[in-house]
Amino acid sequence: MKTFKLTIISLLCFFISNINFAQNNKQKSSLKKQFRYTNPITRDSAISMRDHFIIKESDTWYCVGTSNPVWEGHNPGVRLLVSKDLLNWKQHSFLIDAKKLPPNTPYNGRFWAPEIHKIKGKFYMTVNSGEVTKEDPKGMATHNVWLFSSDKITGPYKLLNGPITPQYNNDATLFEDEDGQVYFYCSGNGLFQAKIDLKTGKLTTPLAKFLDKKQPGWPDWMVGGIEGPFVIKKEGTYFMFFSTWTRGYEVALLKSKSPFGPWELASPDPIFGTRKKQYREQMAREGGYENLFLLIPKTLIRRPAIMHYL
Repeated sequence: MKTFKLTIISLLCFFISNINFAQNNKQKSSLKKQFRYTNPITRDSAISMRDHFIIKESDTWYCVGTSNPVWEGHNPGVRLLVSKDLLNWKQHSFLIDAKKLPPNTPYNGRFWAPEIHKIKGKFYMTVNSGEVTKEDPKGMATHNVWLFSSDKITGPYKLLNGPITPQYNNDATLFEDEDGQVYFYCSGNGLFQAKIDLKTGKLTTPLAKFLDKKQPGWPDWMVGGIEGPFVIKKEGTYFMFFSTWTRGYEVALLKSKSPFGPWELASPDPIFGTRKKQYREQMAREGGYENLFLLIPKTLIRRPAIMHYL
């Protein structure tokens, strides 16, 4: 009997040790697979930005964006970051240094959402800004699009033309088609388009609004606001990404067989983004769309990797 008990105890110890060994190995294995990363261009206060635009030239990635302060007063200008691997970033320079601008420069404001496009061997930078004054600390009255050009991606950039449009516009972008024609897109209480001549920086067709945030027959998730157009072409179809901030910040997709449209939704819902309960509550109440606060389609709940709800 004693021998039997010892045998049972030995077997139990053996199994317990094997379980512990397996658990330890599993823990070690899971630790090896963990990857933690904090994005410096959003967390490092020295180089943090928003509205990032990234372009690759040679073996280096370049990034521009909106620096703080975003909403009021002067921000430092257009900061250029560089990286070899898209993980480790450092500041290269200021493509526009606000401290060096002459007094009363009409684009001395916030420098929102700059972009750099390489077209026909030159670099063109769109900058969205206005003149910040005591009477207009946000520079909204004169906020418009300004176009700069350079022979090198790192500058120096010279003003080619601006303001580009006759009204408030923002989030400008450029797209060169296969025939060499360049198109200009921007936002401003809707989405706009026109052709542009990069030699002069002037629009060659009237700026036309092709999509309103309250477009009849279009989905409710646009009614808070739409902005940030960006166009690519794939297999003969033009795709336009744009942002909406009705329920949070979401990205939607249009498609067309022409760079001038007509544009239609490629997906009935935004393709990814973040939704927040009672997002911009006062604006939602004033705009009459507060009923959309908690409208979350079940199809998206089943895809948590695509949409995140806060």
